[in-house]
Amino acid sequence: MSRTRTALLAAMALVAGATGTAFAVDPGAAGVAAVPCTVDYKIQNQWSTGFTAAVTITNNSAAKSSWSLKWSYAGNQKVTSGWNAKLGQSGAAVTAANETYNAQLATGGSVSFGFQGSYSGSNAVPATFTLDGVTCNVDGGPGGPTDPPDPGGPSNRVDNPYSGAKVYVNPEWSANAAAEPGGSRIANQPTGVWLDRTAAINGAGGKMGLRAHLDEALRQKGSGELVVQLVIYNLPGRDCSALASNGELKPDEIGRYKTEYIDPIKAILADSKYASLRIVTTVEIDSLPNLVTNTGSRPTAVPQCDVMKANGNYVKGVGYALNKLGDVPNVYNYVDAGHHGWIGWDDNFGASATIMKEAATAEGATVNDVHGFITNTANYSALKENNFTINDNVAGKSVRESKWVDWNRYTDELSFAQAFRNQLVSIGFPSGTGMLIDTSRNGWGGTARPSGPGAQTSVDTYVDGGRYDRRIHLGNWCNQSGAGLGERPQAAPAAGIDAYVWMKPPGESDGSSKAIPNDEGKGFDRMCDPTYTGNPRNNNNMSGALPDAPVSGHWFSAQFRQLMQNAYPPLS
Repeated sequence: MSRTRTALLAAMALVAGATGTAFAVDPGAAGVAAVPCTVDYKIQNQWSTGFTAAVTITNNSAAKSSWSLKWSYAGNQKVTSGWNAKLGQSGAAVTAANETYNAQLATGGSVSFGFQGSYSGSNAVPATFTLDGVTCNVDGGPGGPTDPPDPGGPSNRVDNPYSGAKVYVNPEWSANAAAEPGGSRIANQPTGVWLDRTAAINGAGGKMGLRAHLDEALRQKGSGELVVQLVIYNLPGRDCSALASNGELKPDEIGRYKTEYIDPIKAILADSKYASLRIVTTVEIDSLPNLVTNTGSRPTAVPQCDVMKANGNYVKGVGYALNKLGDVPNVYNYVDAGHHGWIGWDDNFGASATIMKEAATAEGATVNDVHGFITNTANYSALKENNFTINDNVAGKSVRESKWVDWNRYTDELSFAQAFRNQLVSIGFPSGTGMLIDTSRNGWGGTARPSGPGAQTSVDTYVDGGRYDRRIHLGNWCNQSGAGLGERPQAAPAAGIDAYVWMKPPGESDGSSKAIPNDEGKGFDRMCDPTYTGNPRNNNNMSGALPDAPVSGHWFSAQFRQLMQNAYPPLS
């Protein structure tokens, strides 16, 4: 389903009258006691023989270490499958009990689950719910059970979530940055929080879990607006072309992705406690473009990517994530759109937009579940190349004929992001679609930064002498030597761009330089080995990677110091 309407504030106790209509009562009013729990039961989709429903419980009494919700149907409805709860039915009576990962229900806390059911005749909403034997009251306000399914979904979303808002500073990343010499200069910058395995949801290895980050975000928010940036990154068969960022789920484990990863995240984000936050989700980086560029008969094809294209689980997974997370009114989904050095070529550009549209309309999602797209996530492509343009000609040849550009239509991320946005809108995404550009590591400053165009001896001397991006090849992506911090995060910096962001936390490794055993499902990719001589995806060039790097996501002090040294704009 796409975006749903905002429910009434959890602070309102909802009491059903004799007619079955519901009305709000202020629990603080004289003579009125607050109800112990409220239940929001929404029929999301309905067809001639079946329906899907979403249920949110808010606990207004003492904290619980487990819970059980019960109701009875007046008709012949049958629950056929469910998620985020253990569901059972005997006759008309239904019981929904907690899973192990959502058993805790704090005072004022909420938990959500959903199910699919069948029916014939009428499909009336249950009249009464009990939580652990205590009667709750149904939220029948706007968007509640008396409303018809809402396919489009008005919400309280703003056009650009970054406008007029602070952005969450991850205290764990901030502490790592501040511990480095000179790191305090940027330790207060906002970065993305990566949920790169199921264990990250509740916190793993002593790190903060999702709720801990959101609680800290509420503290940082104060009375103003605040954006929290999350990276949703755990598809089955994840990142089929790069072993360093492989994940925990096997290619066919789409069911686990839904029930063990996306559903628990959605349940937390839907907690009314966090309704005042603007939550930006970056959905599954390095996935959909792989289905275009690294499959079939192309020289860049990878067998694992052919598997993911054949089983459809990248498309299904992204669609499911967009559908579920898009139901939360204060979530803003941004889909990963690669970067110009990946899909900027004619045979990749339109095809990538098309597959993103396919994913955005899969598993119940619609294009309205997509607020925008993000480019250059965790990559190094220069934001703006000022010393040459795609239209330049040197020594009788177009810049597109240079070895560096290699017939690409774009020379940098800003021009690519703006053009790709237009392409996406042209195939059916909303006209208000916004773009994010990750500028965390694409500054390319320092002594190697050219001050002007290269010599016009040939098109190659002209481009190579003037380009800011000093990588050996555009296809190099792992811990690149010579890189620097880019533009600091800022809102609405250019037409069609919602923000420049640091979605990849600077100083966190892209992958290990050699094989390192780990319990995170992350393999060793030779593109992270500085001695590697390459493959067709980087035209058989050296990898350009820094030595002695740890497993992806782990702190890489040497890289962080180099990023500061080569920052552009420079650090003061």
